[in-house]
Amino acid sequence: MAFVLIALFLEWYYLPLFIALIILTVLSPFIDMPQGRKKGNLIYYTPLFITEKEKNGRIIIHGGTLFDYYYMIDRNWKGKQRIRFILSQYILGLVKLSESFSEKEAEKITLEGTSYILNDRTAEKLGFRRKETNLLQQFILTYNYLQILLANSIAKGKVSFPAIGRVSTFTAPLSAIKANKNYLCKLAKKLED
Repeated sequence: MAFVLIALFLEWYYLPLFIALIILTVLSPFIDMPQGRKKGNLIYYTPLFITEKEKNGRIIIHGGTLFDYYYMIDRNWKGKQRIRFILSQYILGLVKLSESFSEKEAEKITLEGTSYILNDRTAEKLGFRRKETNLLQQFILTYNYLQILLANSIAKGKVSFPAIGRVSTFTAPLSAIKANKNYLCKLAKKLED
């Protein structure tokens, strides 16, 4: 009986901590992104395409956060319009990123990003190749599942559970993205039409 009482006490004792962690994951982009941008650690190339500052020849790329999706996606758009807008923003972000570096600089920089949306074929068309996803990235995506669920639902205009189990990491030399600029621009324009 004492064991049951202790278990119930611990369950109720940790419940506020659990709820606080959930709230923190949802609210963190509304604090972290503006602060990261202000400090220069995060760079927005388009409203939904973000990179970390270049470090040791590597740039980590990110899609928009819940913060960005909440403010940038028109609630009157249908799901397909939202997805096309998001994709065009990602592609235009890649183009603008590539334009911000010279040919010589681009040869020394590698891009890396983790996604549960992108497949190998599409990634290759954009200039990326699959690489092994490390456990830390999988943990981060799993930890932020509620945030990703909300952003994914905003993107599709309905409740939509992301397939976190399909997490892949992709990498590309920035020079390949730079060389692929014309294709990327045409693709972005097609998505915007």
